[in-house]
Amino acid sequence: MGLAQRQLGPSLLLLLVGALVWPPPCLSLELIPYTPQITAWDLEGKVTATTFSLEQPRCVLDGLASVANTIWLVVAFSNASRDFQNPQTLAEIPAFPRLLTDGHYMTLPLSLDQLPCEDPKDGSRGVPLLRVGNDPGCLADLHQLPYCNSPLPSPGPYRVKFLLMDTRGSPQAETRWSDPIALHQGKAPASIDTWPGRRGGDMVVITSILSSLAGLLLLAFLAASTLRFSSLWWPEEAPEQLRIGSFVGKRYMTHHIPPSEAATLPVGCEPGLDPLPSLSP
Repeated sequence: MGLAQRQLGPSLLLLLVGALVWPPPCLSLELIPYTPQITAWDLEGKVTATTFSLEQPRCVLDGLASVANTIWLVVAFSNASRDFQNPQTLAEIPAFPRLLTDGHYMTLPLSLDQLPCEDPKDGSRGVPLLRVGNDPGCLADLHQLPYCNSPLPSPGPYRVKFLLMDTRGSPQAETRWSDPIALHQGKAPASIDTWPGRRGGDMVVITSILSSLAGLLLLAFLAASTLRFSSLWWPEEAPEQLRIGSFVGKRYMTHHIPPSEAATLPVGCEPGLDPLPSLSP
């Protein structure tokens, strides 16, 4: 019995020494002193309800990565980032559906030539950023790779890091985890207050002015319409020329004849009339 113990003793001692001296693969991974962050470019929509935009890790992995290596983005819920284990093979790379079950996934595989050190000149290359969650149709496309960049399902918060892997899927280096990134959360329709009493004073003044202008425009339109069609509803007075059928005549004013001149004219002797014939023999 004692001989068996003496024979097993050195073997156990070698195993213990080997476990202490030989580090696990994760401890030999090089940590890059870089922290991912939201892009500093002055852009609208850097953070939305389903996406956020990161700055590209330019000139960060040049001394470590080769042309054949791949740079992956790891996205995880903030409270699940500590439990993330770097995959050791390509088959272990978590796809987007793992976010809902395990709280993390990997996406946006990039090569080193896609991250040049020089900044874009004159906007020829566009804004150097990585938009996470920018492919809404990737899950529905059967020909799409499983590592798609699908919109994020909740406001988060999220943490991200970059992971450098070789052609076999073995990790080579990694960056630090980012600070928590919270997405914009819209309000529920039932929570929107529509009572006018809670509006600001400026909004009330602007609304009153617009309402008054609308009323004045309506009154001006009604007045113009009334003047336009009044000639059809109420005809103007008849002009000096009287229109009877197709005859057109003028109205004449008779002159005043003194009574004395009218009485001196005998009957039947009006000017322009022949005298009546006499009936006496």
